[in-house]
Amino acid sequence: MNKRTTVDGPRRDSQSLRLNCSNKSHHLNSIDWTYCSSSVADATTSDVVAPSSWTIFGCQNGLRLFKEAKDRKSHGKWNDHPAIMAVGVVDGTSEAIFQTLMSLGPSRSEWDFCHYKGSVIEHLDGHTDIVHKLLRRDWLPWSMRKRDLLLQRYWRREDDGTYVILYHSVFHQKCPSQKGYVRACLKSGGYVISPVNQKKQSVVKHMLAIDWRFWKSNLQTSSARYITIHMLGRLAALRELFIAKLGDCSSSHFLEEHVRDKRLHQIEEVKVEIQTRVENGKNMADMEEEVAKSPSEHASLMGLNDASDEFFDVSEPLDYDQSEDGWPSDFGPEMYSQDTRHAKLSSAAGFVKKLHDLAVHKRGYVDLHEKAKEDALLCHYGSTLPKDPTLNLPCSWAQTDPSTFLIRGETYLEDRKKIKAKGTLMQMVAADWLKSDKREDDLGGRPGSIVQKYAAKGGPEFFFIVNIQVPGSTTYTLALYYMMDTPIENAPLLESFVKGDDAFRNSRFKLIPYISKGPWIVKQSVGKKACLVGPALEINYFRGKNYLELDINVGSSTVARGVVSLVVGYLNNLVIEMAFLVQANTPEELPEYLLATCRLNHLDISKAVQVKP
Repeated sequence: MNKRTTVDGPRRDSQSLRLNCSNKSHHLNSIDWTYCSSSVADATTSDVVAPSSWTIFGCQNGLRLFKEAKDRKSHGKWNDHPAIMAVGVVDGTSEAIFQTLMSLGPSRSEWDFCHYKGSVIEHLDGHTDIVHKLLRRDWLPWSMRKRDLLLQRYWRREDDGTYVILYHSVFHQKCPSQKGYVRACLKSGGYVISPVNQKKQSVVKHMLAIDWRFWKSNLQTSSARYITIHMLGRLAALRELFIAKLGDCSSSHFLEEHVRDKRLHQIEEVKVEIQTRVENGKNMADMEEEVAKSPSEHASLMGLNDASDEFFDVSEPLDYDQSEDGWPSDFGPEMYSQDTRHAKLSSAAGFVKKLHDLAVHKRGYVDLHEKAKEDALLCHYGSTLPKDPTLNLPCSWAQTDPSTFLIRGETYLEDRKKIKAKGTLMQMVAADWLKSDKREDDLGGRPGSIVQKYAAKGGPEFFFIVNIQVPGSTTYTLALYYMMDTPIENAPLLESFVKGDDAFRNSRFKLIPYISKGPWIVKQSVGKKACLVGPALEINYFRGKNYLELDINVGSSTVARGVVSLVVGYLNNLVIEMAFLVQANTPEELPEYLLATCRLNHLDISKAVQVKP
């Protein structure tokens, strides 16, 4: 612990950590250390109360090693390609460490004993590129051939100085398989660099889940685990590099040198790209030599610090079946779309601007327009997605326990503390999972809608509808229906939201996302932090006599479409939980309360019901 913080901190904080050893008051003053170590820590980085899904299994070279927590059926056994994470403290600023990790040039050989040569194949946008890495042979087992990796790399910076780098194996026509190399498959991996100790040090988390492509199946489990743990040892080498640099120059000076080199390399990058177009007839190996001589990995970092959107670290692994059958040996070509507009986004983009068009495996990726199957069923609004409180039925919905989410407490403006939600204002009554050849707006006002059905029976006082739409050659619609039996006047903040203008609604409608089951890379990208939706996505509001419908157009953002493509690719393996609320900004509006929650259990895009005219 920081000694200064301990000495200068409030007296009541230090007293609260003392255990009274007397028999009379032992139970009164004892501390629930489990609660202190998990719930309180998670509350600082997320708005969801959830257990950690990493289990520590060892310590090596000063690094704590974690593996993905498994369910009881696994009996503690390892997967064939386990997700493993190493955590250590590095004596350097997060900026300097980030620049070091992003570099693919000769300086990488000072710490990365796995790396032989690297190059940037294509820049997709200001935060995403495709990189090719050739790995050294001498650190691998003697009987193992050389490996290489073709990865899509994504990075971002949080407001608190935390950097996140994510990797995922992809297919790219400009970089086919290399002669003499076996291409390994990185299912998910990356780094999270969080500043600590007044930003003089950083906690670095390095995660890998990789298929090394062994030719003998009986060598997979133990060998893969050994090699992956060995590769994670790069983090210890990185730590030693920064310790050595402290004797020469400060971390800030080290960062300034990287930034200066980055600008100089931009000129070389333009030359290489022009030369690549002229010499398109050369083989990939020759071009790789030329690109490696002129590293261009820093060029796309310009404007990185300009992004004000947030990315929150959620240390959660792959917790679904990772059997060999679940991951094919080849990858399908991916289509990359580039977003030329890089508008600054607030934390409203937390749910949608996490990754841009991450490429995924053929079996794990589904294009919305490719997967659509014609269905002659007529749509009966409010009944196309079944309810399943047991949480066992695939492609179903249920309500999430409100206490899963953290919201602003009564004194939030003073102490910034959040509290567990105790309930919801509305009850979820139905959901629709639809597809059509156009946008489906104002579902609540249509003949035969669930609003009209309930109104004919003397239904509830008010309906609230969240309509999430993904446009394309086939438009997919997820409609969530909620109702409340009391007048909206009993909830002043909700009344202001319903009767206010669109500008007010956009500035207050908030979503808390939570991927409770799914791959680590999706969890890491979506996060568990509350976000305002209006500033990031287009929302059309439809106000009826007894309802308000919010039609959220995911297609209004190029980046959002890329993220949805990633989520849809894993949709069958995901359990998605959400909470909706109106943000409270004044003492009179506090404490906050949840409007509604939902849980979507293993949605299946092929089961979306066709909307007929």
